[in-house]
Amino acid sequence: MRAAAERIRGAVLRTPTIPSDAVSRAAGCRVFLKLDTLQATGAFKERGAANRIALLSEAGPGAAVAGVVAMSAGNHAQAVARHAALAGIAAVIVMPRFTPATKVVRTEGWGARVVLHGETLAEAAEHAHELARRDGLTFIHPYEDPAVIAGQGTVALEMLEDRPELDALVVPVGGGGLLAGCAAAARALRPGMPVFGAEVEGYPAMAQRLAGAPVSVGGPTIAEGIAVRDVGEAALAMIRAFGVEVLVVPERAVERAIALLAEGARVVAEGAGATGLGAVLAFPERFAGKAAVGIAVCGGNIDSRILSNVLLRNLLRDGRILRLHLDIPDRPGVLADIAARVAAAGGNVIEVLHQRLFASPSVQSAELELMVEVRDSPQGEALVAALATGGYAVRRG
Repeated sequence: MRAAAERIRGAVLRTPTIPSDAVSRAAGCRVFLKLDTLQATGAFKERGAANRIALLSEAGPGAAVAGVVAMSAGNHAQAVARHAALAGIAAVIVMPRFTPATKVVRTEGWGARVVLHGETLAEAAEHAHELARRDGLTFIHPYEDPAVIAGQGTVALEMLEDRPELDALVVPVGGGGLLAGCAAAARALRPGMPVFGAEVEGYPAMAQRLAGAPVSVGGPTIAEGIAVRDVGEAALAMIRAFGVEVLVVPERAVERAIALLAEGARVVAEGAGATGLGAVLAFPERFAGKAAVGIAVCGGNIDSRILSNVLLRNLLRDGRILRLHLDIPDRPGVLADIAARVAAAGGNVIEVLHQRLFASPSVQSAELELMVEVRDSPQGEALVAALATGGYAVRRG
């Protein structure tokens, strides 16, 4: 692990591990965040790619003259593309046809040639292996490669060097490379310290494999970066040998973690990157009494529209945004009265929908839908009470 750290020094940012009071209060334990969102490509994947490509360069001028090839729909693609370019090596990245255009453009921006093939990552991987055999390219697997696993493990190495007071680590897990590498680093530096993996509930492949259960995954998830069916066999063996517990995190906890990081720590994280914090929020009993919990925030490549939706959904759940439905008499002055009551209660109307022709059961009435911003849930309750005092029947939406 230390050899990998030395090998990637200068090519990969040594990211900070910072405390966050707001996150710690919400989590119920002292939390330190490892911000690999600050990497040039926005994710930890650079570490494994940099180590693997550096080993090719060390092997001699002709070791990778034909280039490298990888399959990925996201962060691994950009990582391989960037570090191949830095090493002066040609890179081919095979992506599924459904890959969003922004990810294709970003990967091409690092100098790689992108090939769109197949409907799934598995089909893209098959084609990448075909290209490797046909063109003599070196295949770089995102998590089933010892050099990649060692590179990813430098996340934990840095955390434990920078924050020796840590007494637990929480690491998101998809294919398992990051978790396996971090568990190996923790075993070497801090034997006996618990390391937890964090998987999203729709894709608990690693937890299922560890339990000897059939793998059953699927469905939409905000943590698409760790939404895998096939985990790495080498990574699985390491995780099992180190006795790592994998926590399966509800989707809502991942959304809450994204919002908490954004509001409480001013950190933008993608779903996969926030799943570690989601595990701490969802399973507080596992971390109660811990002096310091280190959480790998391993990626920040989230679409701005999705981030906006997550933040708004969290405001609704917290009661800081209210959706109110009112059946009101259709007469002059009613809207003004409602607006005045909302303002007097400290609410801020951010959206109004007034239906008077089709939605209401009577021509003498209308339906009003309000979106109102309030400070907190108690203020929202006071606002609803103020409307009820005025004789308005209010339904929450």
